[in-house]
Amino acid sequence: MKFKKKGYLIKKEVLSKEMSYFFYNYLTLKKQVADTLFKTTYISTADPDWGVFNDPQAPGTYSIYADIVMETLVRLLKPFMEKETGLKLIETYSYARLYKKNDVLKKHVDRKSCSVSATLNLGGDEWPIFLRDKSKKEIKVNLRPGDLLIYEGCQLEHWREKFKGDSCGQTFLHYNDTSLKTKNVFDGRVHLGLPSWFKNKFKEKK
Repeated sequence: MKFKKKGYLIKKEVLSKEMSYFFYNYLTLKKQVADTLFKTTYISTADPDWGVFNDPQAPGTYSIYADIVMETLVRLLKPFMEKETGLKLIETYSYARLYKKNDVLKKHVDRKSCSVSATLNLGGDEWPIFLRDKSKKEIKVNLRPGDLLIYEGCQLEHWREKFKGDSCGQTFLHYNDTSLKTKNVFDGRVHLGLPSWFKNKFKEKK
């Protein structure tokens, strides 16, 4: 399959314009709510449940781990991801960001929860993502709202140059190949939807 050979795959219009518009506006509203809750000290900035603005990978940018809407998307798109990659996958987690002007995403590879990753453009201004494929060739990918880039997150280096627009909503959907020795099911959580602080605190009852 193309994915196994190249290590990445671009899929257009995975979400309709209407659904992308919904997800983008949902993310922008959640950012606004989180900002207000923090500024009014209704919740502490140390509480990650509504999102954070202190992710070291994108300082000052609104980011959220395991938002329930995004986690639902991880689950619903798993059959599609399996079909396109030719792999049997398990969901690990979702992450979403609402990037702002002058943001930069430094070159990196993902952690062990991300053997198969996808970045989905939700809306806003265009901002290309770059990666090095298995042949070490640099690839520039422009995604429109609803478009998806599937890639081997732990293997392929990827990055974004300085953002010249004002806003760009992206959600990241992460899976692991079930053939791997370490499957890292649900990223250390009992099930999808749980926040990061819940990791490894409770074992699933048999």
